[in-house]
Amino acid sequence: MKVAGLAKSTYEYYKSKKHLNAIQRKENKDKKILDIIKPTFDKHKSRYGYRRIILSLKDELMGINHKRIQRIMRENGLYGKQVKNKYHSYKGDNGESKENLLLHKEVDEVNHKTTYVRDFNTTGPNQKWTTDVSEFKISEGKLYLSPIMDMHDRSIISFDISVIPNFEQTKRMIDRAFEQFDDLEGLIFHSDQGWQYQMKQYKKWLNSKGIKQSFSRKGNCMDNSLMENFFGIIKNEMFYGEEATFKTLDDLKTAMEEYIRYYNEERINTKRKGLTPLQYRHQTLSITI
Repeated sequence: MKVAGLAKSTYEYYKSKKHLNAIQRKENKDKKILDIIKPTFDKHKSRYGYRRIILSLKDELMGINHKRIQRIMRENGLYGKQVKNKYHSYKGDNGESKENLLLHKEVDEVNHKTTYVRDFNTTGPNQKWTTDVSEFKISEGKLYLSPIMDMHDRSIISFDISVIPNFEQTKRMIDRAFEQFDDLEGLIFHSDQGWQYQMKQYKKWLNSKGIKQSFSRKGNCMDNSLMENFFGIIKNEMFYGEEATFKTLDDLKTAMEEYIRYYNEERINTKRKGLTPLQYRHQTLSITI
C-alpha cells in the first residue's frame, strides 16, 4: 500500500519522525520558558505560584498561555507555598463591646432580612489602618509581632517584635507609626477587642491625632480579616516548616524583619495590579498630588 506515492512503511517513518520533532520542539520551548521562570521562583523562595510568576514576568512571558506556564511549573515541581494552618493571634481579655466603624448594616425591607457588610475600601493611604498581635513559637521561646497595616495598599506601616505582648510593645508600634505622618485626622484605626486597645492611654494617643477607633465584634475574626491574612502569609512563607532553622530568638526576629521588608518592597499583590504594597502606595500618592 502506498500513501501519496510513498510506501506505507516510509510514510509511517516520516510521520513518526515529524511527531518526534514536534515533541522535541515543544520540549525545547518548555525548557526556555522554565529557564525564564526558575530564577524568579528561586529568588522568592517558592513563595510565588503561577499567577504571581506571570505578573512579575509579564514582558518575558507575553503571549504564553497561563495554562502552559502552570503545567511547566507543576511538571518541574515548582509549587508556590499554600496556606496549611490558620494562624492564632494573641488575644487579651475582652472588654465591653465597642463600635465597628467598618461594618455597615443593610436592611432588605421586602424580604425582611438584615445583613452586615464589611467595608475595607479606601481611595487613598492613611484612611483606614488595622492592627493585631500574633505569636511565633520556636524551641527557644516565643516572639510576638504587633504590626500596623494600611488597608489601602496592604503595606505594613509600622511594627514591633517583642518577647512579651505588653503595652510597651503597643506604644513602640504606635510611636513609630506617628513619627511618619503629620496629619492623620479622620483615620479609622481598627483592631480586635484586645486589652491593649482598650487602655485609656491608647485611646488618648488616638484622640490626640483625631483618629477614630474601630473594633471587631467579639469572636468575629473576619472583621479583621486583612490582618489575619497577613499573619497567614508571613507564617506560611517564612515560618511554618522552618521553625527548626531558627536556633535563637534573634535568628527568628531577623527573619521576621527581613520578611516584612520583602513583603513591603518585593512581594507583588495580585489584587493590586501586580504591584508591591509600597509601589501601589507610591502610585496612588503620585496620582493624588
